Amino acid sequence: MTTLKSSSKTNIREYTMGFALVVLIIVLQFATQGTMLKPLNVSNLLHQNMYVFVLGMGMLLCILTGGNIDLAVGSVVAFCGAIAGVLMVDMKVPTLPAVLLILLSGLAVGAWQGFWIAFVKVHPWITTLSGSLIFRGLAQVILNGRSIGPFPEAYQFLATGFLEDFSAGTGRHMLTLVIGAAGTLVLAAVLLISHYGNKKNGLPTESTGQLIVKILIFALFINAICWLLAGYKGISFAMLVLVGLILIFSFITKKSVFGRHLYAMGGNIKAAKLSGINTKRMMFIVYLISGLMAALAGILVTSRLNAATPKAGVGYELDAVAACFLGGASISGGAGTVYGVMVGALIMGVLNNGMSLLGVSIDWQSAIKGLVVLVAVAFDMYFKNKQRYSI
Repeated sequence: MTTLKSSSKTNIREYTMGFALVVLIIVLQFATQGTMLKPLNVSNLLHQNMYVFVLGMGMLLCILTGGNIDLAVGSVVAFCGAIAGVLMVDMKVPTLPAVLLILLSGLAVGAWQGFWIAFVKVHPWITTLSGSLIFRGLAQVILNGRSIGPFPEAYQFLATGFLEDFSAGTGRHMLTLVIGAAGTLVLAAVLLISHYGNKKNGLPTESTGQLIVKILIFALFINAICWLLAGYKGISFAMLVLVGLILIFSFITKKSVFGRHLYAMGGNIKAAKLSGINTKRMMFIVYLISGLMAALAGILVTSRLNAATPKAGVGYELDAVAACFLGGASISGGAGTVYGVMVGALIMGVLNNGMSLLGVSIDWQSAIKGLVVLVAVAFDMYFKNKQRYSI
């Protein structure tokens, strides 16, 4: 009984921000008189905050290495968006080759910053602060201070296009409901295989009862989101891309050798070096990935706005960092999950959306978000310190 109680407390601490997200949604649902969970609003909320989800995953890898962050991602979004504008609007390059060139540009930016950080040993904060100035300036130069558009329809589809339904006249987007049910089954299978694999190998794992509760909670969440989206236009192409990224980054952080090395570096970088981990290569790859994610966010932002502007991405790095820390990432590195980043990004998105629906001014929105981030991190630190002293 004591073990179960102790384990339950650990799980509550682990999923604190998930519970906080649910409470926040319920409060805002009543405060907005039901507008918060209307299908159209849920769809808009997810699309408006897509850049936070994408940048947050890249930022998580940076933080895991030891509390480092990439201050340049907002400027890289503008820089890659500017390249997109010149390629497709001015030069009339087709969508597919243009997208590949934009992603390569993000990789080039990541390689540039990774080189200075990993091999020249310039501190990540200084390197990326410099990068934020460099790439914001280059975005201004490329666009000559102007905003350009519109983009081709194929490019706009990347952020605003929805999947066609196989059944008409039902009142709900049936393909979305089918995808939700299939996703639930796949997730349940993955969790069960992982659970019994860990059990067989003698690794620590939760009890069968806790596993069932976890599966039920995730199933409820997935199908609730799909049910709401099915009431509007269903799942968009951008949402499918996001799901794919979540699966890839979850595998990287939980199942790959690369991920284990990241957590080891965040725990103790000197010990990681002594154990044979090539920390230089790891740092280079991490910032390479961060640059790629910033390029992808730039594609989604310009596609959704249907314009490239040098002012794009302002403050995006702060949103990504806030999502990571709200989701439980440690300021010293070595702790954090993709699940946590998604929860943190949703909290930021729900806060923004809810305050806009309630007519809260932009100035107050910024102040309230800053206070929420501070309280959330302090709350997390309180539980971690309490756990440390109780051992």
